[in-house]
This record gives sequence, structure tokens and C-alpha cells, in this order.
Amino acid sequence: MRTYCLAILTLLLSITTFGQIKNPVKWTSKTEKLSETEFNLIVTGTIEEGWHVYSQFTPDGGSLPMVLTFKDQKGNFELLGKAKESPYKKVYSDIFGVDEYLFEHKVVVTQKVKITNPKLKSISMNLDFQVCKEQCINDNKVFTFTLPELNTTTVVETASTPDTTTTAIDTTKTSTQEIVKEVVAEVQQTKDKEEDKSIWSIFFLSFLGGLAALFTPCVFPMVPMTVSFFTKQSKTPAQGKRNAIFYGASIIIIYILLGSIVTAIFGADALNSLSTNVWFNLIFFALLVFFAASFLGAFEIVLPNSWANKVDRQADRGGFVGILFMALALAIVSFSCTGPIVGNLLVISASKGGFAPLIGMFGFSLALALPFMLFALFPSWMNTLPKSGGWLNTVKVSLGFLELALAFKFLSNADLVLQKHYFERELFLAVWIIIFGAWAVYLFGKLTLPHDSPVTHLSVGRLFMALFVSIFTLYLIPGLWGAPLKLISGFPPPMHYSESPNGLSGGGHAATTASLPEGAHVGPHGIIAFDDYEKGLAYAKTVNKPVFVDFTGDACVNCRKMEENVWPSNAILPTLKEKVVLISLVCDRKIELPKSEQYVSKATGKEIVTIGNKWSDFQITRYQNNAQPLYVLQTPDGKDLSKPIGYTPDVKEYKEWLESGLKNFK
Repeated sequence: MRTYCLAILTLLLSITTFGQIKNPVKWTSKTEKLSETEFNLIVTGTIEEGWHVYSQFTPDGGSLPMVLTFKDQKGNFELLGKAKESPYKKVYSDIFGVDEYLFEHKVVVTQKVKITNPKLKSISMNLDFQVCKEQCINDNKVFTFTLPELNTTTVVETASTPDTTTTAIDTTKTSTQEIVKEVVAEVQQTKDKEEDKSIWSIFFLSFLGGLAALFTPCVFPMVPMTVSFFTKQSKTPAQGKRNAIFYGASIIIIYILLGSIVTAIFGADALNSLSTNVWFNLIFFALLVFFAASFLGAFEIVLPNSWANKVDRQADRGGFVGILFMALALAIVSFSCTGPIVGNLLVISASKGGFAPLIGMFGFSLALALPFMLFALFPSWMNTLPKSGGWLNTVKVSLGFLELALAFKFLSNADLVLQKHYFERELFLAVWIIIFGAWAVYLFGKLTLPHDSPVTHLSVGRLFMALFVSIFTLYLIPGLWGAPLKLISGFPPPMHYSESPNGLSGGGHAATTASLPEGAHVGPHGIIAFDDYEKGLAYAKTVNKPVFVDFTGDACVNCRKMEENVWPSNAILPTLKEKVVLISLVCDRKIELPKSEQYVSKATGKEIVTIGNKWSDFQITRYQNNAQPLYVLQTPDGKDLSKPIGYTPDVKEYKEWLESGLKNFK
């Protein structure tokens, strides 16, 4: 009897230790009525010590961002802007090579909505999120926000609606509405700061673009000509200065109108969501390649001559109206040089959403207009301007190389979203090495393009630029061997999205595609791996080897740490390559299952619609554990050989666990 009790106690301890559904975030929800038709939907997550949740704004290529989805939206309610968040922490990820945004201790998310159906009683929202510590958990919660009567004349606060894992908030201790307002104010203040930073970055980038456009063959020669016109044709010096200032202001107005048109067509926030759309990324890629080809001299992008002629005739009218049309004429005539830069800036600012296109066009036009105004105010400064010459085309061509390099970032985004692995890290870096290498050769005068003047000597400025580009090109090359390249973090695909995640120096793959078993692929460090459980078991039976089940995730930080720091060890890698069959079940993969394979989980009651859902549900159902990484050794029949083990950075401990399971198999 004593032995029997001891066995039960041991079993219970084992289940407690290894079969545990972790729930490190406790969620609650609230509804705040702002007006008769507008509401704030607020969810608050209390995060256990040491864990962190990723923001919805964390960049692509890193951990999984938070995603909010709403059911039955059409005809019932509208989302007013993107959901706002409480302050997040910015942390650089050495594993993924990008900056990540995460929350510790607490997270508050607020979505403002406008009700369009007066009979609507509630709104359902699904929140997908990833929470990590030593392991990562991909989870989702469903919230139901109850709405008060829409015809009430006073602001009514609705009770909080907790999800199935939380309890209702005790509203007897303090005014819930005051708490909500305080949290919303804090969220708004923090997000406003983040948006301000983003707006300033767009402004300065656009301002630099305007300066670059100024030093192109289409614009630079126009500066002395235009300033001379105002100083000589005006009756008094004061009038000339006043006209020149209005001319500069007209340039700014014209480009801001262009930004307004883009914002009006697509909406203030729609373009933000389009930035991760596959087709828009492909369109942006094609546009930037087109603009780059123009700058490199393949063709000139010009607007119809009839437009310029009509505008010139209007400019002859004189007065402020004539000056306005002179500014429009400059925009049309110089379009072959400014068009690609403006297009590029609109693509970048539009992908930020909101009113970024307006800010972008203001920054660009301000840099373009300032010289006309300043040189009119201080004509003696004209003597300091460099003379026009072949260097102007060098600036234009250099911009072409930059635009061509940037274009491949959008192609990479599209491939990352589709997870097709057509344009992985090595290929991206190879393309950039060739582009920047060709740019360096061009700057050294060894490569000439259609509109270049003969290079008899290098100026000091051009030499320094050539050296800088050459150094940058050489810096990129070690990236092919697995170097992190932190200077360009966020531009190339992440380290794990690679032909050889271990770097080319890792010894290459152990098998070619032709020699792989059916359903297998080459995993980390050349290990033959399966991503389907049944296919992996079938292969294990044919070779009579135990199965190493790896519950992992594409965006699981500690999964990558294990693969990069523990698996390559001489004490571990031979075992994984030769003595077991690796089955990697990716629990966060968003690829949708065929309709016939979708189901509702008996363990959690959740809909299983993706491959990640399927393997996560398998892990929860069989091992009562929802965190990755989780490693299990099994027989080819699927029977466990030892207790599962999670994140174990100690190589010795991990080796002992492996050897224990292998011993049981023998």
C-alpha cells in the first residue's frame, strides 16, 4: 500500500511539473461609452513576473505580434483607427536581428469603435498573442463587450467582461470609470509620443529626400535662374524677396496637396494595414525598380509637354497667381528627377498610415523650397554655389542605386508574409552586395552609365563616398556566413529565414533534397527533419529509430536559442543527426488547414483552423502543456520513452535527458 501511494505521489508530481497548462497572463475587459455611438473597448492583461507579451507593432521577422480581430463588423460597427497600447519596452533581439516591442507586468489595449447598428447589443473580439519567458506560449482569448442602450442621454459605464480564465474586477473599491479614464489617458499619451517619433522620422527622411532632389540635374540649375528672375523682374528688392518667398511657399503647397490626395484616396489608416499585404509589397517593389531604372539612365519619367506648356502660359499672367503656376511648372519640368524620390517617399510614408504622406511631402517640399527663398533673401550667397556639371548626374545615379537596394526590402516582405522561402537571407544579402559593389565601382569611375560625363579624375568628395560604399559592401559579405549585421537590422530577412540558419560555415547540409525521405526537409545544422507527425513516425518505423518530437515555433526565441547554442554541441548534434528521427511541430504557423481538416478542440473548445493550431492542440491534449520549446522522445509507435523537457540551456543536463530516453529505447 505504501509503495502504491508513493507511485501515485510520483505520478502527480510528474504531472504537476511537466504536464502544466501555463497561463501567465490574466485578462479582463471593459467597455467605455464616449458618446451615443462611440465606445472604447479596453482589455487589460496582468503579466506574471519574468514573462512578456509582444506588441501589435513589433516588426516583421521577430516574435509574433499581438493581433486583434473582430467578428460581424460589417453593418454593425466601424473601427476608429488602430488599437492603442500602454507603454511598451523596445528590446533588440540577437536571435531574430530586429528590435522587438514587448510588455512586462501589465498591458492595456484600447480600440475605439463607432456603432452603425443601433440594435447591436455586444461586440466580440479575438486577441491572438505570444507570451514568452524560458518558453513561448501562443494563445488567443475571446472577449465579449456588452454595449449599453444607445439612446441613453448620459455616459454609462458597462461592466467588465472577463474571458474564461479571469474573474470580474471588484468595482466596489473604487470608481471603475475613473480607472478606465486614467488608463486610456496614459495609453493615449504614450501612443502619441510613439506617433510623434514616427512622424519626426518621416519628416527628417523626407527632408533629406528633398535635399537630394535639389542636387539633381533637373532642379539645381533652376535655382540661380529662378532667383535671378525674381531679383531682376521685380520693381523693388523688397518685392523680389516677397515674390521669391511666395514662390517657395507655393512649392510647399503643391506637394502637400499631393500628400493630401494620397491620404484622401486610401484613408488615414488604411495604408498602415496594407504595408503587410503581399500584393502591395510586390507593387511597391515594382515601382521602386521602375524609379531606380529611371535614375540610372534607362529612360526619363516626364509628364506630358502639354501640361508644362499650359502651366507656362498661366505663369505669364504675373502676380501671385502667376508665381503659383511658376512653382507648378517647376514641379512638372523637374519630375524626371523628383518623381522617383517623391514616389519612394510616398511609398514609405504611406506604409506608416495616418497623415504620414502629408508630413512626408511637407518635409520634402520644405527642403526643395528653402534654397529659392534663402538665395532670394541673400543674393550674395549665390556665389558660394558649386557650378553645374557631371557631379549632378552622379548624385542622380547614386539615388538610383539606393532605390534599387530599398526595392528588394519590399520583395523580401512579400516572401516573408507568404513563407515561401524564395528570397531568403543569403539571396537578399547577395543582391545587396552586388548593388552596393556596383555602386562603389561606379563611384571609382570604372563604370559609366548613359548620361555620365567622362571621368578624368575623382574629386575628394566622390573618393570618400566611394570608400564609404566599398566599406559597407565588405561589411555585408560576412553575413553570408551567419554574421548578424546589426547595422542593417530589420532590412534583410531574419537569421532563421535562411537556407542555412547556422551560417555557411556550419558545414552545409547533411543531405541534398534528392536524398531526403518523403515528407522530410533539411532542418537546423543539416538534420533531416519532418514537420508532420504521422510521416515522421512512419519513417522512424522503417529505420527503427526513436522519435525526437520538437514542439517549436517560427517566432519562438528560446527555440532558436536551443537550436543555436545547445544543438550544435559535439555532445548533442551527432545524436540528433544519427540516432533519432526529428519531428518539428511548429505551433505558431499561420498556414490554414484544408476545410476538411479543421475542427473544434475537445481539450480547449477552440477552433483549430491552422497548422499551428493543430500541433498546439496536440501538445495540450497529450501533454497538458502549451509552452514551446517542449521536447519528447518516443518510440516509432508514438509511446513516450521519458518525461518531456522544456528549455534547457545546460548542454550536460540536455545530454543526460537524451541518453536516458535512448537507453529506454534500447
